[in-house]
Amino acid sequence: MDTQPIEAPTEAPTEAWEAVNEKRLMKACVSGDLAEVQQLLSLKGEERVAVHWADSANFHCTALHVAAQHGHLEIVRALLEDGAPWNILDSNDKTAAEYAQEAGHKEIYDELLNTGIRSELILGCIEKMQRTDEQHHACNKDYLKQELKYTDDGAQLLDAVGNGVMMGWEDPLMKLHAEQICVPNPESECQGVGDILNVGFGLGLIDTYIQGHKPRSHTIIEAHPDVYKHMIELGWDKKPGVKIVFGRWQDVIHDLGFFDGIFFDTYGEFYEHLKEFHEYLGDHLKPGGTYSYFSGLAATNPFFYTVYLEIARLELSEMLGIETKFIPIHINPDEETWKGVTRKYWTLETYLLPVCTWKK
Repeated sequence: MDTQPIEAPTEAPTEAWEAVNEKRLMKACVSGDLAEVQQLLSLKGEERVAVHWADSANFHCTALHVAAQHGHLEIVRALLEDGAPWNILDSNDKTAAEYAQEAGHKEIYDELLNTGIRSELILGCIEKMQRTDEQHHACNKDYLKQELKYTDDGAQLLDAVGNGVMMGWEDPLMKLHAEQICVPNPESECQGVGDILNVGFGLGLIDTYIQGHKPRSHTIIEAHPDVYKHMIELGWDKKPGVKIVFGRWQDVIHDLGFFDGIFFDTYGEFYEHLKEFHEYLGDHLKPGGTYSYFSGLAATNPFFYTVYLEIARLELSEMLGIETKFIPIHINPDEETWKGVTRKYWTLETYLLPVCTWKK
């Protein structure tokens, strides 16, 4: 949907209260009146401006949305400094950054992107310090206790309430992931494809493609008992060169050694689950090896999706010196794909496939 210009609010009340100063702020964000914005943000007490106020007459956009769309960088910075949420959504589920991007204001988009990255990194550090080990593993343990079911055609793996854990539309992505990690390691003594590790079997899509590359060894970690049972029924434990390790990766990975290629795709709705694996990656990826992961976090909003990919890229670089590039892949599952699934976990048109290489 094309973005319509956000206009200044009318004088008619849009809420139960007049929101006089908020409307003045919105008008100043349209016109680019930085002095007016600064004066309004300096008000105290009952006159203090609610910087997160949303105009119901204009898609519930906030001052940040307006300033971003109209290209006023200094006003965007002033609003952020005053506490305007970088991630607030309007009634169309759009962020201020998306308005900036669609209007061609790259500098403002980058400002909001960097603000989002900094905010999430700081929040992640605080949550890690405050979280107990029991809280940390609660989500993972609950997932492992619930029943998972494969559809009759084997094209979907659903949880107890019908949410998709893995679906067949991911097949072309898994083929490309396998191609990236199943390459000869230039720093290994192995002449062909070396030792490959996949964490999370799901539908077995990537593991099927990995087998096609004929690696020297192929290790699969799977923690869920229903998925493990399915693997055995399919005969994966009898495939040449395949080693199945049943258990949580956190509990079993220490004894598995080093790999030329690693892929990570386990159930997890938060970045902290991916980051935890990255903290172990340096102990198991060989120099010259290639790592990739399913990049599905926040995959219902293009800006949030970009924020978390950039956080992962930065942290891999800082922790291990791993270089990450993203390959854009057009993919847009149609409505029929989601029939019978409780909640969509992907709504974007472009998948960014991460290719992470480590050269010590």
